[in-house]
Amino acid sequence: MASSAGGLSAHILPTSATMIGVCMTVMSIGHLGPRDDLRLLIDRLLAIDALVFLASALLSFISMRSRSSGVRLEAWGEMVFIAGLALLALGAVTLAFALR
Repeated sequence: MASSAGGLSAHILPTSATMIGVCMTVMSIGHLGPRDDLRLLIDRLLAIDALVFLASALLSFISMRSRSSGVRLEAWGEMVFIAGLALLALGAVTLAFALR
């Protein structure tokens, strides 16, 4: 197996899975309040974000299994994970302004 700087994939994989759960939880909680266009936007943003975290988890998993391109895939997994965090932060700000 390819080893990389500190085995970052071993941390990205479970954290990405956890973040998928966070996205799903926030989407579920959002259904408790009134439905409007902004809530629909937040739901879609979180659904896309869950897919971004899934892509990060898959890249991390494949990088741990790959002998030849593990380091490159791990770098992609890390970048996708950071993008997912940024998208989640955008969703959090949007949700904060949607609360009445």
